[in-house]
Amino acid sequence: MFDFQWSEIALIGVVALIAIGPKDMPVAIKAISTTIKKMRRMAGEFQGHVDDMLREADLGDVQSTIKDLRGISLRNTVARAVDPDRSMARAFEDPFVKNPVPKVVVKDPPIGAATGPAPAFIPPGATPPAPIQPFRAPAPSFVPPAAAHAEPPAEDI
Repeated sequence: MFDFQWSEIALIGVVALIAIGPKDMPVAIKAISTTIKKMRRMAGEFQGHVDDMLREADLGDVQSTIKDLRGISLRNTVARAVDPDRSMARAFEDPFVKNPVPKVVVKDPPIGAATGPAPAFIPPGATPPAPIQPFRAPAPSFVPPAAAHAEPPAEDI
């Protein structure tokens, strides 16, 4: 209902304590709380009377219509209006894929496989070093493949 923060409530309490005084403060708090209770009771009675009027007027159909309107999806409504027989949607589907590939479910992980999420940090000595692969630059496109893999000539220094 009201959006009060604790600091604002404390400020109101301090101002009320100064303005009303410490002797009359409990009486004022009791009067305010009884007033709030009466207002809540009146609001509850009013809501009850409105509900009774709706039931008497048989406006349950209106309520159900409003509930139905809340559940309408704009995307589905537009899709049904534009493409009622889904012919355009089928035009964009791949005709060669009749059955999608089923997902492979592994029941038991292989021995030594991690069973949980990966840790955030792995110490350097905890993992084996990766095998070192020699770097071989790709051959340029203008050099024949046989010349690219031949041994380079020895150079005299």
